Amino acid sequence: MTSARDIRPRQDDFAQQHLSVSPNASFHSPSSHGSVLGRTVPLVNAKHLKPFATQDIKVLLLENVNQTGREILSQQGYQVEYLKSSLPEDQLIEKIRDVHVIGIRSKTKLTARVLKEAKNLIVIGCFCIGTNQVDLQYAADNGIAVFNSPFSNSRSVAELVIGEIIMLARQLGDRSNEMHNGTWNKVSNGCWEIRGKTLGIIGYGHIGAQLSVLAEAMGMSVIYFDVLNIMSLGTARQVETLEELLGQADYITCHVPEIPETKGMIGQTQFEQMKTGSYLINASRGTVVDIPALIDAMRSGKVAGAALDVYPNEPAGNGDYFNNELNTWGADLRSLKNLILTPHIGGSTDEAQKAIGVEVAQALVRYVNEGSTLGAVNLPEVTLRSLTMDEPNHARVIYIHKNIPGVLRKVNEIIGDHNVDKQMTDSRGDVAYLMADISNVDTATIKDLYTSFESLPSRIMTRILY
Repeated sequence: MTSARDIRPRQDDFAQQHLSVSPNASFHSPSSHGSVLGRTVPLVNAKHLKPFATQDIKVLLLENVNQTGREILSQQGYQVEYLKSSLPEDQLIEKIRDVHVIGIRSKTKLTARVLKEAKNLIVIGCFCIGTNQVDLQYAADNGIAVFNSPFSNSRSVAELVIGEIIMLARQLGDRSNEMHNGTWNKVSNGCWEIRGKTLGIIGYGHIGAQLSVLAEAMGMSVIYFDVLNIMSLGTARQVETLEELLGQADYITCHVPEIPETKGMIGQTQFEQMKTGSYLINASRGTVVDIPALIDAMRSGKVAGAALDVYPNEPAGNGDYFNNELNTWGADLRSLKNLILTPHIGGSTDEAQKAIGVEVAQALVRYVNEGSTLGAVNLPEVTLRSLTMDEPNHARVIYIHKNIPGVLRKVNEIIGDHNVDKQMTDSRGDVAYLMADISNVDTATIKDLYTSFESLPSRIMTRILY
């Protein structure tokens, strides 16, 4: 991959010996902290590293990333361009060519074709839970770190599911539509309390666990199925098979990632295994449920109601796009009774989006300024304690390389003549990540180090922060 234009120390920097100074920003990186009895304590004299003048760092934010994230990045002095929507692939390629940082949500597709054109890109921020919209392997192979927000919207999704369970149990969606059309239809047939019913959770991660607690507080019994053995919260009980869960649960909700094993996880066979009159909720990924099979199950009465927040194909923007051109079964789905359809809004609350903005933006700043990969989904997690202002003549070498024999020997030959204060390396598959802090260096030394690392055949990307 062609090295990032602004990542390498610039010739005029060496000539004028302009070493970097701390960015004028209110952000303080969590990695610039010490730990006392499990609590983080700020290092007052922490030194903020940076690879070049912060105003040279170009950031592109798409899909209406929350203002909290935009402010954190702008306060660093970065050039931040913000768009409310996603972009078609050809326009995205043009936009991404000269940016160092890109922030997206779920609609932007960062394929290998797009990333191939991003010659300066060093990091991607997914301001959401999922990362399936990014070619993670291509990014890793080219030294591009990817961060997401796996926790921040868990409560919002769990609350949405609780609301949908109650709405389905009482047929509130149908009654509301009837009233909007002027029809008074006061009925109790097929309407239930959720107290005493069994909720089956498929995937007992952050969202599933929070949902479990909320459901129990409302008087439901909770069972869950997960491929891992996970300790339950409250009185929830893990079952051994998906079939066992389907046969016992009155309400079934999916909270699994989009991977080959979960594609079509709920199809015709699974609907046959469910209790007659049960309910299905999917707020995970659109490919998890076979929609035509769901339509058949609801028409036959096997499934009494369903709520869908995600779909196999989703529009790139707001508008009248949820139709048969997008998904051939669209009209059939919309014709069903006691069916709640929402436009992928599980995490779309003000609280969740603010928290996501902070979490992802801080991860991006830590990576750009300090090289920390803690929380990265596609690279080894490596970090070093921060340098301090008492260590002015230090440089941090970041060497992302192919995980092949002999690399560390070559690296240590390069840095062996220098005082290495600390060093850490880790690998993940075919990619390895090395960080080393070197003391008593000047701009000429930094230039020589960079050139030496760039010449190694194992090189994927070299960054030197100073």
